[in-house]
Amino acid sequence: MKDVYLDSAATTQMREEVITRMTDVMKEVYGNPSSTHSFGRSAKSLVEQARKTVAKYLNVKPAEIVFTSGGTEADNLALNSAVRDLGVERIITTKIEHHAVLYTIDQLKECYDIEVDYLDLDSCGNANLDQLEELLKNSDKKSLVSLMHINNEVGNRLDIKKAGEIAHAHNALFHSDTVQSVGHYDLDFSEIPVDFTAVSAHKFHGPKGVGFAFVRKNTGLKPLIFGGEQERGHRAGTESVHNIVGLEEALKLSLENLEEEKAYVSELKEYFIGKIKKEIPEAKFNGNCEDPEGSTYTLVNVCLPVPPQKALMLLFQLDLKGIACSKGSACQSGSDKGSHVLNEFLSEEDLAKPSIRFSFSHYNTKEELDYVVNTLKEFIES
Repeated sequence: MKDVYLDSAATTQMREEVITRMTDVMKEVYGNPSSTHSFGRSAKSLVEQARKTVAKYLNVKPAEIVFTSGGTEADNLALNSAVRDLGVERIITTKIEHHAVLYTIDQLKECYDIEVDYLDLDSCGNANLDQLEELLKNSDKKSLVSLMHINNEVGNRLDIKKAGEIAHAHNALFHSDTVQSVGHYDLDFSEIPVDFTAVSAHKFHGPKGVGFAFVRKNTGLKPLIFGGEQERGHRAGTESVHNIVGLEEALKLSLENLEEEKAYVSELKEYFIGKIKKEIPEAKFNGNCEDPEGSTYTLVNVCLPVPPQKALMLLFQLDLKGIACSKGSACQSGSDKGSHVLNEFLSEEDLAKPSIRFSFSHYNTKEELDYVVNTLKEFIES
């Protein structure tokens, strides 16, 4: 079996069309978008066309799209400015958000002494939205709600529309990290009451190092990075034209092929779950993985019946067999603390076992999944 890549939640394989488009731009359109001569105007035209394309697919205004270096910067932009510039005194979130959100909130608490409330989670890791309403109802402090749309480790899907409606009903701002959902779902931000989102191109077969923030008009958000007046004053620094064009092309192709590729990947996920249940019946699926409505179709997180003394060798052995997967967020590779997500809702017994995240794309096949399950079974039985 060739190498098997099942870590698309960490990053995706770039589409050939995206690489071709980016290469053409790097060769032919090398002007600075802020320059007034023809070379600069050509580059600026590509940036603005990309902004229009992104806005069209999300059903928002082009002026509400701010290109960034990725999701982490977009999260930082929204959270920092909300507290520093918009008068937010309290943030309501969960302890299973991406660290781009959690660590930023920790820093804001230290610097600005804001209040932070964490929503309770059920046994599958779902946030208590009734509690969200109660917290907002019983406080006069200006608040920001920050809840990710799809959890990057277990794949749980938040009812983003309901969360936003609750926040706005109590005059709170709503921020959502949508890094794992944009490009994989048809999202209409004119219908979803969200004020700020974060997006990364490399999660939907685009380049690394580029993403965008959606910033609802008239929120008053101020820049995180100061310098020139690029991005309508929201984000200084010369735009990375080839990366922005790559993002545009990747989003366009992902959404134009969404139904076909979603159906294919959903079938892969269902097949993988069924295969594990048959071959490794003691395995457990974390979060909402078995619920197609409550979980993303791109990801499975499975707790395997492996004793602690063997658990440390599992990822190493899978890597030796050419299988790429992860025990959590790629941002936490090298950490021995375990998953901060699973620590919040798994039992002590299950936390002692290895939980592995397998994430799929349309480049995967059922034959690859058979190989992975057989490899896992052999390791467990050895």
